[in-house]
Amino acid sequence: MQLEDFDYPLDESLIAQHPIEPRDHARLLVVERATGSLAHHRFDELPALLRPHDLLVVNNTQVIPARLHGRKRPSGGAIELLLVRPATGAARKNLWQTLLKGTVRPGQQLELPDDIMATVERADDHGSLVEFPPGLDVLAYAEKAGVIPLPPYIRRAPIEADRDRYQTLFARRPGAVAAPTAGLHFTKPLLRALQEKNIRTASVTLHVGPGTFKPVTCEDIRRHEMDPEWFELPADTARLVRETRTAGGRIIAVGSTSVRVLETAAQKGAPLQAGSGETALFIYPGYRFTVVDAMLTNFHLPKSTLFMLVCALAGRERMRKAYRAAAAERYRFYSYGDAMLIL
Repeated sequence: MQLEDFDYPLDESLIAQHPIEPRDHARLLVVERATGSLAHHRFDELPALLRPHDLLVVNNTQVIPARLHGRKRPSGGAIELLLVRPATGAARKNLWQTLLKGTVRPGQQLELPDDIMATVERADDHGSLVEFPPGLDVLAYAEKAGVIPLPPYIRRAPIEADRDRYQTLFARRPGAVAAPTAGLHFTKPLLRALQEKNIRTASVTLHVGPGTFKPVTCEDIRRHEMDPEWFELPADTARLVRETRTAGGRIIAVGSTSVRVLETAAQKGAPLQAGSGETALFIYPGYRFTVVDAMLTNFHLPKSTLFMLVCALAGRERMRKAYRAAAAERYRFYSYGDAMLIL
């Protein structure tokens, strides 16, 4: 299975640089897998497109203002630090895995906003390990001093409004460096409309890491390795999935992250059970889905693992056709763009 099989041409003017307002007025391309038909809707029409007893599974991760700007000491050279996650097994040390822009060495002192001094413990091709002062709540500090890390294809500086807008309505658990963007389109009135139709919502957690933007570089995509990301499938969500199956409803994953949590948990066998840990599940054509019946998603980068995942669910040629139709209709692409419902 070759990387070029997942390429498609894209006019870069379609890449959304700002979100649409209100959130649920994004466009929605509906793809019927059984027939291959395409239909154009608006996201707030979603209740009419689903059935009673369907279950929407959303990711409740919260994007942290993970980007910190600072200077090396004593040289004064500028650096940019991206918090990724707390380091495991770091007893008695306040260590974080990070990505650093700027040349650093082990032992390098970093002066960060609000006079916080941090120390580089390790720096290599796989990222950096940075020690923060003992007792510092790094997440709380980032909320005060950090900047929301917008994706690299949004070619503008973050603004204060991005702190709210690059966050889903479901965000409860801080830890992501990128938003689960399919969830960005939901509003409270839309959730009420879904509830009135007896369409329920359940949550999982997957803390999206910088690996979501990691390019696939090997020609045979099966050799690509995903970066591990922490996930949790709560007991209540596992129960709702089982109840939905019994009632004849569909499991509709909101975004690739929800897909990967559900399918990771399913690898332990049926019935679906709660669990947590790390997942590096790579879903590409040929994968057999055992939990997910349908999916809400945004439009993804060519040759990306995200595009490969939707091709696995709907078929590569069907997705290429859908993307061509979306481009012809001037849909807005990527994180702040429009959406697709694969049924």
